[in-house]
Amino acid sequence: MALSMSLDIASLHAVYQQGDLTPTALIDELLAQADSHGKDPAWITRLNREQLTPYLQRLEGESPETLPLYGIPFAIKDNIDLAGIPTTAGSPAYAYTPTQHAFVVHQLIDAGAIPMGKTNLDQFATGLVGERALEVYGTPVNAFDPALVPGGSSSGSAVVTAAGMVSFALGTDTAGSGRVPACFHNLYGVKPSLGLLSTRGVVPACATLDTISLFSLTADDAAKLLAVTGVYDDQCAWSRQHDFAVHGKRYGKAPTAFRFGVPLETQWQTDAAYTQGMHQAIAELEALGGERVELDCSPLLAAARLLYEGPWVAERYHVIRDLMDSNPEAVHPITYQITQGGATPLAVDAFDARYKLVKYKRQADTLISQVDVMLSPTTVTHPSKAEVAADPIGVNSRLGTWTNFMNLLDYSALAVPVCFSERNLPVGVTLFGPAFADLSLLSLARALEARLMLPLGATGIAHQPLSALTTPAQDGTLELVVCGAHLEGLPLNHQLTERGGVLNTATHSAPRYKLFALAGGPPKRPAMVRDANGQAIEVEVWRLPIETLGSFLAGIPAPLGLGQVELADGSWKCGFICTAGALNESGEAEDITEFGSWKAWCAHHSHSTKNSIA
Repeated sequence: MALSMSLDIASLHAVYQQGDLTPTALIDELLAQADSHGKDPAWITRLNREQLTPYLQRLEGESPETLPLYGIPFAIKDNIDLAGIPTTAGSPAYAYTPTQHAFVVHQLIDAGAIPMGKTNLDQFATGLVGERALEVYGTPVNAFDPALVPGGSSSGSAVVTAAGMVSFALGTDTAGSGRVPACFHNLYGVKPSLGLLSTRGVVPACATLDTISLFSLTADDAAKLLAVTGVYDDQCAWSRQHDFAVHGKRYGKAPTAFRFGVPLETQWQTDAAYTQGMHQAIAELEALGGERVELDCSPLLAAARLLYEGPWVAERYHVIRDLMDSNPEAVHPITYQITQGGATPLAVDAFDARYKLVKYKRQADTLISQVDVMLSPTTVTHPSKAEVAADPIGVNSRLGTWTNFMNLLDYSALAVPVCFSERNLPVGVTLFGPAFADLSLLSLARALEARLMLPLGATGIAHQPLSALTTPAQDGTLELVVCGAHLEGLPLNHQLTERGGVLNTATHSAPRYKLFALAGGPPKRPAMVRDANGQAIEVEVWRLPIETLGSFLAGIPAPLGLGQVELADGSWKCGFICTAGALNESGEAEDITEFGSWKAWCAHHSHSTKNSIA
């Protein structure tokens, strides 16, 4: 079914620019290949040539230089609206025909993307197996092994992307519905931060937890798609405004030193193949400069259990209760069984669960704050269709072990392919972090991608060499050099810690500084002055969230300010400096360079003061 060429965005744009292909020719070829294979249960609705013509016509006079997704074919999970095409959510009895695109679909089409159709799903986006579609639609076939489940609930979106029918696809993800099928299909599965992508025009599963997810062949594609779709929608109640640039965040070259958290291996619950995948990912992250930190992830796993054991099932019931009451046979039996549980919780149950979640959230946030990024399994095994048929709810629950907590805890997550098993099946892991860490996760995934160079999806097409990124990634923090009362253990250190500051490293300046104790106080304040006759001064480098930097700067008294300080390794970072000519404005400053550090001088000064008193 796949073309002989890759459909990733960079490859398509290259052939478009060379004049070797046009969007119209590509679409005609994709349609011809689809027609030659007949009905495919991965699709609920495929657009025909006539329906696609308006999307092709609007590309006239445009190019990859003018539209970031010029001529890029994509698929849409059938719980997301495409104007003029029925939205079924996997149920003919529920279907309606929208007059407007979902907000995210509109953004993609405006950017030049071409919608090829609507994909199959676990009915009403309830399930992680991909086996809960009605017989009228059939079940999408796993692109690697038809005996195995495709993963769900965004089953069709994963299958068509992996098989080379489209360049990317939209899914939804409430409890893993994007990440699990991405993992099973050697794809990048973006589970964006809650509210980053508008859910207007999406049939809700759990409205408070739903996200639109992205399936892509490469990390670069995922980053480009996120840039197009991550737009604030003031008509969506769940949309959150977050401009990455404003918050100092950027996709780019991953850092060469970072700390990554890993659950205790006793908590993984993975089979042999997925245990191998975790070990592979750990080794690759360490090779990239990462320091592994093992963490007890009990709060995360406890939160995960709340999703189906708590009252959030009532949100699913809220969406389809009328259909369940009036036409129960229109609902898949397993979906009905699960959703019916949402009819019984009391209001007090909701508060009980909410209180538990707040406790787990506090514990989980404290846990992951110790590292720059978290690594976990995406799922624990890849079951067969027969295994799911024998235990549909139990197997599904196991698949969500490491996915169910993400939206409950308001985390961003990214499914990343890492290797193939002995059975030549794809195995992946998940990188995750706090809300709006999306670009940091993608930057690190790109570095992994460059090392692994796995084939693309299920096409067998070799990965083309990746060009080196010259622009470093930014994670929304600023490294700040301090040399005085803000050092760890000193009186003003709380001004950093209260703003979320974390000690990065203790080091020295370049050997070109003099250190002074300014007149006045308390507390006594130092001043570093660049001087060719100076020496190395002990300093600390703290990492401070950019959101809190303004209030910190507002409290810096004259004559101090922020400038660039050269460190011993030759790098330049923001740090405290003394404004030119102001060293002695409030009295004569004392040259304390010989001590080499503020703490050493403070210790000497304290000792001298005690002796003089004595």
